[in-house]
Amino acid sequence: MASYAFAFVVLVLASTKAFASDPSPLQDFCVADNTTKEPGHVKADDFFFSGLDKPGDTKNALGSKVTPVNVNNLFGLNTLGISLVRVDFARRGLNPPHTHPRATEVLTLLQGKLYVGFVTSNPPKLFTKILNKGDVFVFPEGLIHFQLNIGHENAVAIAALSSQNPGVVTVANAVFGSKPVINDDLLAKAFQVDKKVVDYLQSQFWTDNN
Repeated sequence: MASYAFAFVVLVLASTKAFASDPSPLQDFCVADNTTKEPGHVKADDFFFSGLDKPGDTKNALGSKVTPVNVNNLFGLNTLGISLVRVDFARRGLNPPHTHPRATEVLTLLQGKLYVGFVTSNPPKLFTKILNKGDVFVFPEGLIHFQLNIGHENAVAIAALSSQNPGVVTVANAVFGSKPVINDDLLAKAFQVDKKVVDYLQSQFWTDNN
């Protein structure tokens, strides 16, 4: 009886994990729209996006810009479980530590030289790699990861993500820039620093490169 109970628990856990990502579609496509769009009203433009050849504006505190192509601007991606981003880096530009709660990311470097990495769940372990043109690196779903331009020129990368709407949580922005702010006593204890340090960080303007 105990073995059957154990097998049931394993099955439940496996099923929960299976439904944590985008489900498989039950039809050829289901174009996102504010109104119900019947197949006869779907156009080729619903599956088309133009402009990913244009560099993003990296004139910000991070020196990077993420240009997304997801279900919010390419409606034909609805239910297909995939999206795309272009990431531009100025010299020393950083795509700061962040997570995608609903997607694994596969990044390909088209130009430049990047230092990239991710941190596992507890106990945290850091995996890093230096990428050159043509190299590919995978960031597993939900894990904190980053990219830093360490080359002598601008860098450009394209990344595919395993969700039509992967979401992004930038760690510093979420912890110190949330509205309303997280209690500073709580953060001081969590980070084991003086509360004045937390107050200073919460008073800063946190750049969003998305």
